[in-house]
Order: sequence, then structure tokens, then C-alpha cells
Amino acid sequence: MDRSNAILQRLLNLHPREIDLSLVRIEELMTSLGHPDRLLPPIIHVAGTNGKGSTTAFMRAMLEAAGKRVHVYTSPHLVRFHERIRLASPDGGRFVDENELADALIQVEKINDGRPITQFEITTAAAFELFARNPADILLLEVGLGGRLDATNVVTEPLATVITPIAIDHEKFLGDTIEAIAFEKAGILKRGRPAIIAPQLPEALAVIEKQAALKSAELFICKRDWIVHCENGRLVFQDEDGLLDLPSPRLAGRHQFANAGTAIATLRQAGLKIPTPAIEAGLVDVEWPARLQRLTSGTLVARAGANVEIWLDSGHNPSAGIVIAEAMADLEERATRPLFLITAMLTSKEPIGFFRPFAGLVRKVYTVPVPSSTASRDPHELAEAASTAGLSAEPLADVETAIEQIATSLQDAGPCRILICGSLYLAGSVLASNGTPPR
Repeated sequence: MDRSNAILQRLLNLHPREIDLSLVRIEELMTSLGHPDRLLPPIIHVAGTNGKGSTTAFMRAMLEAAGKRVHVYTSPHLVRFHERIRLASPDGGRFVDENELADALIQVEKINDGRPITQFEITTAAAFELFARNPADILLLEVGLGGRLDATNVVTEPLATVITPIAIDHEKFLGDTIEAIAFEKAGILKRGRPAIIAPQLPEALAVIEKQAALKSAELFICKRDWIVHCENGRLVFQDEDGLLDLPSPRLAGRHQFANAGTAIATLRQAGLKIPTPAIEAGLVDVEWPARLQRLTSGTLVARAGANVEIWLDSGHNPSAGIVIAEAMADLEERATRPLFLITAMLTSKEPIGFFRPFAGLVRKVYTVPVPSSTASRDPHELAEAASTAGLSAEPLADVETAIEQIATSLQDAGPCRILICGSLYLAGSVLASNGTPPR
């Protein structure tokens, strides 16, 4: 076991009895550490429900293509915690190494001195220490949960803020309406700083506009101040500075055009002057695992056989179900193949709404447990939810069993397509089992 894993497990013992979202603990820790939050490179702060990671990945790819040194903070991770902290380096960035991470965690743990604190707060403090020590041109800082009271929101003067599409998720902490969740996300807006707003539901946008007016934040809103769309297989972006005719994004799915457009709008409004060739390179070179990722090699791919396409996505809420189903329908139009769904979900997620967009598209659903999770929804219960949504479903023991059953049943029936989705933790376990973890 990594030394850092043992430290992270130990830090869980400091967790408050209830997660009361607050900035008090992280602010006290920043003070005790000598305020590494004030020593960070220029920051782009990203909040939202869906698309945060993809938008951040596009920005990183474009910035690095322009020769910029980029730190990145994202969460959660897929396989190893180290994925959350990406440090700038001359060859395009790297995950924090084991010794760096363990030493930073120990330092912050010692300074915290046993006070109640969440693991995310203390690991964010460790990340800030690492980012402050290592030179970079920019830090892409992704919110963990919500925005207003998220530990990352101790930063007070970001270069720009971003709000990606807002949907219902994490209702226990953020509220059960779009308006309530939008209020929390809009908490990252800062006075006098540009805020780039991805496509939003009208009720979410109304809340964002109200909060921006209260904070004197200047909004740059999709379809008002900038537009992005697909035209003849290319990405067309336009704002007040002109029109860009660009390659299609490497990441699959129609929604990635909006995410890429949000990234471009952000870099332009932040005044970073990224040349068009670097934007083009970022679009075609971007990597963001488990977001409609085609698995083309590895243990599970070999087990499935040559006639089986395997796609992996970490989406887990109803709005994600819609965009994933749209992407699968687009694949079906280009190359017709029977589609099978392998899925697992946590008990905190709403499965019926997630499954509904797949009705009429998926031949059969195989439900499995989320590996190594006590919060996994029972596969039998999940199969019932899929049936309620109009899908044929069968519970099985694990992903490997489901892949073998699909491959065996269609051995002589031609090629097929498998989509594995429903949980980020499931996606992480699949990448680990397949031997293709994030790099």
C-alpha cells in the first residue's frame, strides 16, 4: 500500500460527525500554514454539475499546447488519489508522486493538530502547498462539491470563474431544486472577475445572473456572448473577437462541443491569448478518461473478443444519462450494432431517471455492484429500476461476468457494443481491472 493511502485513511478519523459545509476549517488551516492559497499561480476556478472535468481537460490541453505550465486540481479520482493533483512540468505535467504527496499530507496533518476537518479540506490544503511550491503559469482549480462553501473557495482573486451545466445531484448537501443548486455553484463568482457560463437551464441561469449582479461579476454567457456548434463535422466558435473554424473535439459526444466551447471562451476572456494552432492541438490531443472512452486494449477488452466494442463513462445522474444515450444513438447511426449496458450505481443516485433515455436503444442491461463500496445499490434493486424505465435487465456478480455473458451469447451474431456506466467508482475499477489507469 502507498504510504499516502495509510495517511488518507488516518485522516478520515478527523472527519466531523456531520458534513457541515463551511469555509471556517479550511480558512483556519490556511492561516496556520502561512497562507499557501495566496502564493498560487493565476487561477481559473471551475464549478458545475456536469462537464467540469472535460472543460478543465480541454483548457489544460490548449494551455500546454501553447507552452504554458499548468497545475490542475480535480476530484474525485478514478484509480489512485494522485490523479487529483497534477503538477506542471517541462514535458506537459505529471501526477504528484508518492513521496511528494505523503510529505505534504503529513505536514498538513501536523499543522492541523487533530482538529476536526474533512478529508477533502485537508487534502485541498496539501494540494495548495504543493501548487505553491512548484512554479506554474496557471492553476486550473475544480470545485469538489457545490461552490459557495467548497474548500477550494478560499481563493479570493481568480483570473476567471467558470460554471458548467447545472443539474440535480448531491441533493443532500446542495438542495433538491435547480435554483438551490445554482445558488451554491454561483458562490464562486468574484467581484470584478469574468465568469464564463456554459449552457444552462433557464432557472439556473436566472440565479447565476442575480448572484453576478450582487457581486459585480461580469458574465460571458453561452448563446449571448459566445456561441459554439458543430458544422460539417467541425467545431465553430464565435465571440466578439471573431470566429474560429476548428477540428472536432477528440472526446466523444455532442456535449463535448459545448465543453470545448466553454474552455475556449474561458481562455479568451481570461486574456491568456492562446494562439489558434494551440486551441486546435488541444481539441485533438485532449485526454479525459472514463468520459465516453473507447477501450481498445487491455484485459477486459481481450476477454470480450474482437467483435465487441467497449465504451466507458462515469456519468451517474439523469442529465448525464441523456447525453450518454445521445452519444450512443449517434454511434448507432454511423455503425449499427446491438448495444448492451453494464451498470452499477451508488444508493445516493437516482437510477430510473438515468435509465429512461436508454429505452429503445439498449438491448439489455446487466446490473452489478460498485466494487468495494458499502454504498452500492443492490444489483437486483437496480435491475428493477431499469425495468421500471422500460429496459430488460438482469443482475450479475460483476463486470467480468457480464462481459463474458454478452460475448458468449453473441459469439456468432456479429459485432456488438457494450457501454459501462453509472458510477465514477465503477469506471475506476474497470480501468484498473483492464490495466489501463489514467496517465
